[in-house]
Amino acid sequence: ITLLFFQSYTCRYSFRGSDGTFLLRGPPKCEENADFPRFVPDDQNIIYAAFSKDGTFFAWCNGEKVTVVNVADGSQVRLFDLPKTAMLEFSPLNTVLATWQVYSKTQDNPQGDPNLQLWDLKTGSCLKALYQKKVQGWCPSWSDDEKIAVRSVNNELHFFENNDFNTIANKLHLQKVSEFVLSPGSQPSKVAVYVPGSKGAPSFVRLYQYPNFAGPTSALANKSFFKADRVNLLWNKKATAVLVTASTEVDKTGASYYGEQTLHYLATNGETSLVQLQKNGPIYDVAWSPSSTEFCVVYGFMPAKATVYNLKCDPVFDFGTGPRNAVYYSPQGHILILAGFGNLRGQMEVWDVKKWKQVSKPQAPDSTHFAWCPDGEHVVTSTCAPRLRVSNGYKIWHYTGTVLYKQDIPAGTELWETVWQPFPDGTFPERPVKYQAAPSELGSTEAKPAQAYRPPALRNKPVTASSKLHEEEPPQNMRPGAAGDKQLSKTALKNQKKREAKKAAKQEMNPDVPEPQSNPSQANSTPTEPSSGDPETDKKIKNVKKVKNVGY
Repeated sequence: ITLLFFQSYTCRYSFRGSDGTFLLRGPPKCEENADFPRFVPDDQNIIYAAFSKDGTFFAWCNGEKVTVVNVADGSQVRLFDLPKTAMLEFSPLNTVLATWQVYSKTQDNPQGDPNLQLWDLKTGSCLKALYQKKVQGWCPSWSDDEKIAVRSVNNELHFFENNDFNTIANKLHLQKVSEFVLSPGSQPSKVAVYVPGSKGAPSFVRLYQYPNFAGPTSALANKSFFKADRVNLLWNKKATAVLVTASTEVDKTGASYYGEQTLHYLATNGETSLVQLQKNGPIYDVAWSPSSTEFCVVYGFMPAKATVYNLKCDPVFDFGTGPRNAVYYSPQGHILILAGFGNLRGQMEVWDVKKWKQVSKPQAPDSTHFAWCPDGEHVVTSTCAPRLRVSNGYKIWHYTGTVLYKQDIPAGTELWETVWQPFPDGTFPERPVKYQAAPSELGSTEAKPAQAYRPPALRNKPVTASSKLHEEEPPQNMRPGAAGDKQLSKTALKNQKKREAKKAAKQEMNPDVPEPQSNPSQANSTPTEPSSGDPETDKKIKNVKKVKNVGY
């Protein structure tokens, strides 16, 4: 596990793998920090670790105990004897620590023991022990002020108030409810729920405001749709709208190996919409802007498109096409990064969101993890096991494309995870976007323009549309009147490219023949053929000339 820390507005981070844990200080200058306590012993095999929401506490389980420490000085806060713990998480205000272990039962104990414990961090006492068989959605969801907590139990959502888990304050019953997401922020809390369709009935997502659950008209918004084996629910930061990515395992048309995806929009004012994407293919990633007024979608068969939409689901800016499958907004929302990780080559595109101008285009090949630093100035890319067990390591970047620090893990050892220490919103203010590369001894990995392979016979000839593997689309500002010129529609732009390609091909075939000059006086005139006086005879003569021109 690699842990990246901030302390007093200065970045501190550590990395932990199979050979131990090391704490460092940076960026921009990365060096080992001897004064900062090494509170995670190197000989401990951490199974799972997590920061508190504000970065004050850090906890880990090692197969023997669960340890909670204070990040500021490394002092131990709590120690729990829980040898089978596999996961843990803090409540938003650090009041409760939730721990989970794999559910098991024996012949002597056919019911099994409760495997979800909720601990009071101040006293160390167990508030409640519950049964939670599935690892998916194991942890209760809290509102940011901890006045409400909710968990799913047998097609019901159980709501608890003020961390009193002995009393169910309210219930929301929906048949076969499988997904729910509690809204961020404070009161009034809202919840988005998903119910999959069955027996020909459509699936649906509904938005409710706590505690108004009674009656069929109590839902704030309702959106039903077919073709949904699973969904991903994503609230914006202000809790005013939800994006729903509905996916099917198999595309029955056979067009996509990844199944079929659709994107839906629901707002708390009752508005719903299907987001109309401008290219066929899978939806790779969706992200809300921290401003909650726009969202970005990466979609379509490769090379994929990326488009920013407003709250009316109208396109605002189109980034064109490129090798990308992920999108990341900076914590302040002023910078957006499009990236192509996984089976792509790790190309990143850094954009200034306010000016819609590209800042840099670095490459981070073989990356399995990406994360923004809370300061909105730096990012980390890492290659971790078990996704890749060779060439493990990580890099700290400035968004202008320069590598500030690079750590390669020795052969035979592994890097397991990289995590920035979180900070409360507003800790780091937005800074003006820089276009000049930040100074660094490691330099930049700016991607060079890739040249498509061309046979020797075509290398000295002009490039035509027929010689391109893909039809590339440039970025386009789609706000009305944004560029000052009239924006061409997609069809008009495509027809214009075809005309230009046909013109270039004609010139290539006959380079010595000058282009015909158009005469304005004859622009609207139509050339006439001499007539024999008999329409049937004229028709036969015309057909003979057509055959002759073809070359028969």
